[in-house]
This record gives sequence, C-alpha cells and structure tokens, in this order.
Amino acid sequence: MSLTMYRNGSVYSAADPFATAMLVDGDTVAWVGSEHAASSLLDDRMRLVDLDGTLITPGFVDSHVHVTETGLALDSVDLSGARSVEQALDLVAAASAGSTGPVLGHGWDDSDWAVQRPLTAAELDRATGGREVYLARVDVHSAVVSGALAQRCGLAQLPGWDGTGLVTGGAHAAARSATRALDGAGLQAVQERALRHAAANGYVALAEMAAPHVGSPADLASLAALTADGAASALPEVLPYWGQAVSSVEQGRELLASLGTPVLGLAGDLNIDGSLGSHSAFLREPYADLSAGAPGSCGQAYLDATQVADHLAATSVLGISGGFHIIGDGAMEIACEGLIKAAERVGLDKVRAAGHRFEHAEMVDSDAMEVLARHAVTVSVQPVFDAFWGGGEGMYARRLGAERAAGLNPVAAFYAAGVPVCFGSDAPVTPLNPWASVKAALNHHQPGERISARAAFIGHTRAGWRAARGSNPMLGQLAPGAPASFAVWEIDQLMVQVADERVQSWSTDPRAGTPLLPALDTENAPRCLQTVHRGRELFAAPDFS
Repeated sequence: MSLTMYRNGSVYSAADPFATAMLVDGDTVAWVGSEHAASSLLDDRMRLVDLDGTLITPGFVDSHVHVTETGLALDSVDLSGARSVEQALDLVAAASAGSTGPVLGHGWDDSDWAVQRPLTAAELDRATGGREVYLARVDVHSAVVSGALAQRCGLAQLPGWDGTGLVTGGAHAAARSATRALDGAGLQAVQERALRHAAANGYVALAEMAAPHVGSPADLASLAALTADGAASALPEVLPYWGQAVSSVEQGRELLASLGTPVLGLAGDLNIDGSLGSHSAFLREPYADLSAGAPGSCGQAYLDATQVADHLAATSVLGISGGFHIIGDGAMEIACEGLIKAAERVGLDKVRAAGHRFEHAEMVDSDAMEVLARHAVTVSVQPVFDAFWGGGEGMYARRLGAERAAGLNPVAAFYAAGVPVCFGSDAPVTPLNPWASVKAALNHHQPGERISARAAFIGHTRAGWRAARGSNPMLGQLAPGAPASFAVWEIDQLMVQVADERVQSWSTDPRAGTPLLPALDTENAPRCLQTVHRGRELFAAPDFS
C-alpha cells in the first residue's frame, strides 16, 4: 500500500479542527494532525505533497443528478446565458452553422426574458435552415423543437404538443428519445464526460436518478459498468436509483430483477408532478400567472395518494428506499397522504427503516414537515434553485405571487423540524458546482431559511452518504480510519460563515474548535486541484503535484 503525506495546508477535519497535514495509507486516512507532528512522522517510505496553503476537504456527494443528460448538455448548445428570444436564436443559428445532424441545446429560461415566451418551431426552422432541433428548457420538463423533428416523430398526434413547437408530456418524451440514439460506445463516452466533469469539480459520488422517462435500464447498466469496482477508469462512484412505481411487493421484486443492475431504491424522478417553470408542478391554488379555473391552472398530478401508498408500502417491505419527485404543495399533500397510508398498512417502523426520500420538496408547510419528520423521510434538495429563481423578482414570484414564493425551498425549516436533508444540483438543471450550492444555502433569499456554510457543507458530503444508506459510516469525513475520499482546493481565505452574526463571533473563536471552510464571498471561487475517492485519484489539475 502506498503512503502519501499531505502537509503545509489546512485539513477540514472534526477530529482535529486545526490540522495542517494528513497521511493517506492506500485507500484509508491514516492520520491527521499538526505540521510539527507531520515532520516527526515523515520518512522515506512516503510520497510528500506540499499543499502550499491549499485546503483538503471530504469529497462532495451530489444527491440528485442525471449523468447521461449532463454529458449530453456538456456537448450541446448552452442557452442559459440567453436573455431574449433573439439571443437564443442567435446561439442556435451559430451552432447549426458549425455542425451537422440534429441541433441539441439546453438551459433556456423564458421566465427571465423581456418577452416571456418560448421559441417556436417556425423560428427554429428559419434559424437552422430546416434542421432537426431539440432545446430542453432549464427544468428539463418541457422543450421546444423544430418542424423537422416534430414531423419525423409525429408529435402533432401526441399529448403535450402545443401546435407551435413547445412540447410537454408524451410529446416531450418522444422528442427527447428521438435525439438520444446512442450506441454502447457513444453512450459510455457521454457518461464518462459527465463523470470526469464532476470529478474536476470535487465530487466523489453522484446519486443517479434514473427513470423510464429519463433513460432506459440499458442506460443505467452502462453507467454501472463504467463505475463498477475494478473498472479501468477512475471515476466518481454512482449511487443508482430507479424511479418507477410498483403496486405490490411481488411487482417490486420483478422490477428489481428486470433492471439488470442493482439499485439503492425505487426512488428519485418518479414524478408526482412536474416543475414550476413549465407550469406543471401540482399546486393547491392556481398559478398566479394563469387564469384560475383554466385547464392546467393548478398544474398536473401524475400519481394519486393510493399509488403513492402502494409504492411506499411495497418498498418498505422490501427494505429499500422509495421516493418521488415533488415540487408543488398539492403534490406534497398527495405524498404525505400516501406516506401515512403506507405506515398504517405495513407499520411505522418498516416505513422509517426503509430510508425513503423525497426529491426537491420545494413547497412544504408545517403539517407536511411534521409528517416527513415522523416517518424519517430524507429530503434531497437543491439550494441553487433559490439562488436562480427565488426573491421578489424571480421566476417563483412570477409563477406563484410574492407571498407564496417566499415559502419555497425551506432549508432551515427542514433542520428545525428534524427532517434529514441532503443536497444536490439536479444537473443538468443547475451546474455541478458544489460551492455554489453551499453559498446558496448560506445566502437564501429568505433570511430565516439561511443555514451556516458548515451545515450546508455537511449536507453536501456526509449527509449524501447517509441518504444512500449502507455505505461506510465514516465516508464524508477526514479522520483516522476513514476512506481516503477527498478533494484539494485552491482558496483565497478560510473562515466560518453563518447566517447569525452572534454565532459568527462565537464560532470564529479558536476555543470553539470549528473547522474552517473557504470564504465564499470573495471574487475567486475555490478551484479543485485534486479529487481522490477510496485512494484512487479521479482528477488532478495540470498545476498540481
């Protein structure tokens, strides 16, 4: 086993908050401590790495990702910077001029445009000379397509075609599938690109939220083969989930056997509803920017409480995680009703032990909080959603009105209610940028929902491993005996960052023994220099040695 001594930097470790050095023995952290002690331990068996003032932290876990979609997005037209229909069309036209085959794009958000409407098929036809075009909205719950693609796929005959180029529901699923015809090697290349991008941003593990409407079981099997123990490439670990509902234990067993690769649960993007941006999140009251009483004015529910109860009861008996994609308060009400029914059917202890998880959970009132806490449901949330769409002028306020929007993404309230929390990006919806997620939780638009950088950091590291259940309990921390899973960061400065200034003054006192994290209010974000998982190097910057 190889020995590597990292020294002359900072080590984020609750075992020694003032550690400046760390010894790694193969795939295990052997020791953390002071510079003086490192000098005493150092011998010629060890490879020495001079940190030169950089920081070592546990590696990040992203608790909600779509790997193949992320890889495809990295290779497609990025429309997130477009601020108008015209700018988006210019980007699409430029991409069309320099390529052949279908034009793929992602990230457009008309809620932030002066004229708030999607692109049309006619506009895409003119911009690309009649090419096939698929452009996913930022939430990936709808898209716009060109006339050529609509004609080839027969979208006009499918539910979800609006007649002008916007697709949702079945039409969206058909359009997306038609532009993702990848062979085995091509699929793995797309997945590997996404995984390497994650490693370069300090991630050691990603929870893949696979589902029939996102990708096939073969897609998931390809990802599992890339990242299995003994695989040739050193890539982040994949924590796989499959989002498909079952109505009985027997059906659950059959589905698990048919997937061809083990999963941690039948959970993730098993949709109870859609998204706020696409007006498909299911609400108790109508959208503020739609006419009350009009079709779809409250969004859409894809499952009812009985279906939710059946699924959670079956997965509870199977002893695996069940869970759902939940955005609106109407969808959360359905989920909680189903959760209560499942516990009545199979017993509260079985439900709590299964480790169920609800994804996104953006609109949660105090009654729902109590239900989630009582049933030990983990919420997998995305703090960057608030950074992107929160505030009095953001998309949430336009969709819901300022009063309802102020209650979205209640991060601090989850902690106060005792609801387990883990963090993710929902990439490609938001970028794989863990420090942006920590910063978003620290700077939530609603002051009462802000949490400390340390709490957010734990939500993005140790909590991700806890939510996945069954992993080494020491993953997500740096202490003797823990797996060597970490990242090295170039930083401007270290500090304690909290929402309450009274806590700030206490926790920066050395007597508090609080490990320090990078300052996130500086011009330069932390830059990843190296990522290591279980002793295997996943990424090294060219200037790191």
